[in-house]
Amino acid sequence: MTPRHPSAEPFFLPTDAGTRFCLYHAPRATVRGALVYLHPFADEMNKSRRMAAMQARALSAQGIAVLQIDLHGCGDSDGEFADARWDQWKRDVEHACRWLHQRAGVQPGLWGLRLGALLALEYARSAAVKPAQLLLWQPVMQGAAFLTQFLRLRVAGAMLDDSVPATGTRELRAALASGEVLEVAGYELAPQLAAAIDAADGTALPPCPVIWIEVVAAPDRPLPPAASRIAATWGQQVSLHGAAGPAFWSTQEIEDHPELVALTCSLMEQRHE
Repeated sequence: MTPRHPSAEPFFLPTDAGTRFCLYHAPRATVRGALVYLHPFADEMNKSRRMAAMQARALSAQGIAVLQIDLHGCGDSDGEFADARWDQWKRDVEHACRWLHQRAGVQPGLWGLRLGALLALEYARSAAVKPAQLLLWQPVMQGAAFLTQFLRLRVAGAMLDDSVPATGTRELRAALASGEVLEVAGYELAPQLAAAIDAADGTALPPCPVIWIEVVAAPDRPLPPAASRIAATWGQQVSLHGAAGPAFWSTQEIEDHPELVALTCSLMEQRHE
């Protein structure tokens, strides 16, 4: 029986610190572009796997090669989550870009979701070879705010467990600053990674064209004011859009967002005309 979708090619990519699990979606037509997909953080990664696969298959049908990489300490790659470091993730991106360039024959761009988008922005600004473009899905723009939200998961957990002392994000930040590894929502967060996320800022002008898509609750909902303000400072470098549908990276059940896939394909088609 012929499969509905061509299978992605799984493999382990050698890096300077172990191997990274990857899925390669080869272009099903003449190569028109290439993207390295950077997943979101912690459980958001697991909630987003289905959408990432749906989008990667749709892009490959357009002639856009996609490489999905599990970063160091995440998914099926080498290392534990407590070993994960922001700088190592940047080196993982460099390894992935180099491999995809050699395989597809074109300079790749980066496609990031949530914290993966912030990683893409920071990598692009410091990379020796700039990405061809950035595709941002619901990007985290301020790492400090994201870290606070993540730590609140532990605060909420403590409120539901009488055996765990009550605490707040200020105390948790102090524990990280003292070098303590914290368990948050089942993930061991290293102080080095927390500090790097805390300092990450995605608001500076990127060095390449950007497609930025925000997920909104309904078609008539305006885009978040913060996103509009940042995009305005980036000027012609960015095209900002909204896609009405579920926040699939944080929903209780696994959700599809076909409108987001269709919009992304349409915008990528326009870019690669």
